[in-house]
Amino acid sequence: MSDPLHLKISHVTRRFQVNGESLTALDDVSLDIAEGEFVTIVGASGCGKSTLLRLGAGLDTATSGSITHAGKPVTEPSLDRGIVFQEPRLFPWLTVARNVALGLENSGHSKADKKRLVEEHLELVGLSGFAKAYPHQLSGGMAQRAGIARGLVNRPDVLFLDEPFGALDAITKARLQDELQEIWAKERITMVLVTHDVDEAAYLGDRVVVMSPRPGRIREIVPVDLPRLRARTSPALTEVRNRVLESLNATTHSSPSLRAVSPGGGQRPADARPAIAAVR
Repeated sequence: MSDPLHLKISHVTRRFQVNGESLTALDDVSLDIAEGEFVTIVGASGCGKSTLLRLGAGLDTATSGSITHAGKPVTEPSLDRGIVFQEPRLFPWLTVARNVALGLENSGHSKADKKRLVEEHLELVGLSGFAKAYPHQLSGGMAQRAGIARGLVNRPDVLFLDEPFGALDAITKARLQDELQEIWAKERITMVLVTHDVDEAAYLGDRVVVMSPRPGRIREIVPVDLPRLRARTSPALTEVRNRVLESLNATTHSSPSLRAVSPGGGQRPADARPAIAAVR
């Protein structure tokens, strides 16, 4: 195990220029994520959750503040950090296997190792029989599985997921949520998932980060101290979901007041270093 707080977001602000005016997408956001943790981020459109994900993946640069992974500054994309987008983004002229293999393009693995890794990860996401298929021959859920396999194939330390199930029907979404949990439990890769779906956030996360919009700030961190795999209809999960909903509803009525919650979910003493820094 490396540093248990291996993904550290410290006082990050991100501003954009829109029509000659400055727009603050994120304002002084701080968050520590432990190795092997599954963190979900939920909020309304415009709260900056996807911007935060892109910053963590190294696809964008903060205006101020810092992000470190395993103690090193995140300034550009890295093979140590994978990402899965809302759309699978598969190349239609490549087979499923070759699409997944793109995740290994700059890895330095031998041709034989690449073939083995692709086969292993297609099996991991349930696509072993579709290696030679093309994207147009896949259902939406199967295409998203291929996208997840591509994100995982290089065995990153952290996998970022940007609303990966948002465009799927309810039955397929539920099935893939379960499969993602099983992959996480098997691989123990740190996962950070953003979503509009409160049920999804509570069902998948060890902690749910609730964001308030315009500018994006962390309002509350809700721990989910429940065993996996979770029963979707359990009263305990319903209680977590309701707490997240209440926090989201409050974002439209008042300024955020943030609680300091440790990566393990417990409340830290007032004199301990908070895992989540207070938002100003």
